Amino acid sequence: MLAVPEVGMQGLYIGSSPERSPVPSPPGSPRTQESCGIAPLTPSQSPKPETRAPQQASFSVVVAIDFGTTSSGYAFSFASDPEAIHMMRKWEGGDPGVAHQKTPTCLLLTPEGTFHSFGYTARDYYHDLDPEEARDWLYFEKFKMKIHSATDLTLKTQLEAVNGKKMPALEVFAHALRFFKEHALQELREQCPSLPEKDSVRWVLTVPAIWKQPAKQFMREAAYLAGLVSRENAEQLLIALEPEAASVYCRKLRLHQLMDLSSRNPGTGRLGERRSIDSSFRQAREQLRRSRHSRTFLVESGVGELWAELQAGDRYMVADCGGGTVDLTVHQLEQPHGTLKELYKASGGPYGAVGVDLAFEQLLCRIFGEDFIATFKRQRPAAWVDLTIAFEARKRTAAPHRAGALNISLPFSFIDFYRKQRGHNVETALRRSSVNFVKWSSQGMLRMSCEAMNELFQPTVSGIIQHIEALLARPEVQGVKLLFLVGGFAESAVLQHAVQAALGARGLRVVVPHDVGLTILKGAVLFGQAPGVVRVRRSPLTYGVGVLNRFVAGRHPPDKLLVRDGRRWCTDVFERFVAAEQSVALGEEVRRSYCPARPGQRRVLINLYCCAAEDARFITDPGVRKCGALSLELEPADGGPDGTAATPGRREIRAAMQFGDTEIKVTAVDVSTNRSVRAAIDFLSN
Repeated sequence: MLAVPEVGMQGLYIGSSPERSPVPSPPGSPRTQESCGIAPLTPSQSPKPETRAPQQASFSVVVAIDFGTTSSGYAFSFASDPEAIHMMRKWEGGDPGVAHQKTPTCLLLTPEGTFHSFGYTARDYYHDLDPEEARDWLYFEKFKMKIHSATDLTLKTQLEAVNGKKMPALEVFAHALRFFKEHALQELREQCPSLPEKDSVRWVLTVPAIWKQPAKQFMREAAYLAGLVSRENAEQLLIALEPEAASVYCRKLRLHQLMDLSSRNPGTGRLGERRSIDSSFRQAREQLRRSRHSRTFLVESGVGELWAELQAGDRYMVADCGGGTVDLTVHQLEQPHGTLKELYKASGGPYGAVGVDLAFEQLLCRIFGEDFIATFKRQRPAAWVDLTIAFEARKRTAAPHRAGALNISLPFSFIDFYRKQRGHNVETALRRSSVNFVKWSSQGMLRMSCEAMNELFQPTVSGIIQHIEALLARPEVQGVKLLFLVGGFAESAVLQHAVQAALGARGLRVVVPHDVGLTILKGAVLFGQAPGVVRVRRSPLTYGVGVLNRFVAGRHPPDKLLVRDGRRWCTDVFERFVAAEQSVALGEEVRRSYCPARPGQRRVLINLYCCAAEDARFITDPGVRKCGALSLELEPADGGPDGTAATPGRREIRAAMQFGDTEIKVTAVDVSTNRSVRAAIDFLSN
């Protein structure tokens, strides 16, 4: 059965014979009028996807940027010694007692919108600005989540600074990435003066696995604008999925680099009180009695000791608990090369550490009034930043069984502004509020009980646990016995205790790497050195195009019937490229061939549709939506002056799409000339 892609133009040519039959799109169908005519050369039931080994370019060094919601950093390794991961230099500034191997994801722009500083420097400079002057400066923090939450993300999407001013989100992200590029290149030049500047660096950007294709494309566009790479050398930039990067790193760990939460010292919740996971696996090691040859082969393949002690094909889960999201992935270790296979599509949600910050803000609104907090944030933006910094310091010390209250400093600007706005002081506001677990300290602080602090964590922590439990219930992931808890939020003793209490009783061993906050960053470097380590992924959605098929009475709805030139067609048929939850190997291709409808045609544009269901039949079905467009830019055909081919016949363009990588990729070839055709998938044009 032949399938005609519905592209909304007159002059579609169908069939496999030289005869050309124009088939216009029926009125009222949801398709764009910008698209160009094409003719299919492949049947609707496409052949089995083909697999080819991905071509790996060579680079002298890999630099990974972990662009987080609350903190960011970079690390790198040289191709000559890929296992040696170099962390970036310690950052200047910061908070006492907090490691500075990352810097806050804070960007400061001048009143004119030019770059001023990033990280601790930006935060501290903004902190010291005069309140009146600060109103004109553009300060952005925790802005990464806006890309995930935007339902209509485009290149024109805007972000709002703390003072309420807006600017294009693409420029905000580009400023941040450019900062890391310059910082990293300067350090590389100091360490390796002979390193060639051009095309010597492979860049890796981390994003949550639950991000959709538009958000991933957005990060790539920001990288282009920042000058990390050029569009002509797009392969120089890799998008790494955060839980995948953590998984890649965890598989390298030795037993002494892991800590087992099940051996927690009751009542403390301190990371250092746990014994190594080494002793936890001694009994399992004896029971398995694995052969020396198998164990040695795994270790020599680059797999850490932990995996060498477990059975082939064992499954484990990675819960990446970051500032903005929780990201869950389930992998199976494959032998003999130690590659990874994804067992279920990435899942998770907006249950990051910023949820605790929002709960604190809601608490302040209950005490001082929502209108006052909104006014204070707008008119005293720098002081609001000071207050969030003070809360962050206390949040890090929260523990489930901690004794003693937590004091949170209120900036003088807050106290003074409240008295002027309300006519009474903050102590009076606390007495009048219904919040009885927050008191006023004579030292000018909010005094919060530990129980009250833990309550701020509960909605976010509960969301994380519920997502983990829901994933564990899936039949595809049965047999998971090991959970890696990673990400910056995984440092929280409150989260660690709650996860262990909820899941430990189910026989799930919860494990935390010693350098939990740097797991994703280090894993992203390893991923950049060997992108093929994740061999199989699961498609999160069903992707396809809308086509015309021959109408079959009794099978197709009557309202989809289109009669043209005596032929009966079914409109709006959803031709599937890949199904949701389908396993797709790295390098596996879905191929389609198209023929330009007109001689000299220079562009073919085909609408792409997606949905969560596997069995959608039509692009008008509930849940099916237009998500992007496949664009083929054609060079003039050899032959006549008008670009028509010298040899009569149709011009076949063969497109190959890959769904098994971290981004959906497409390549195309002009079959008649065997030349590459510029091909791209745009997810940001909707």
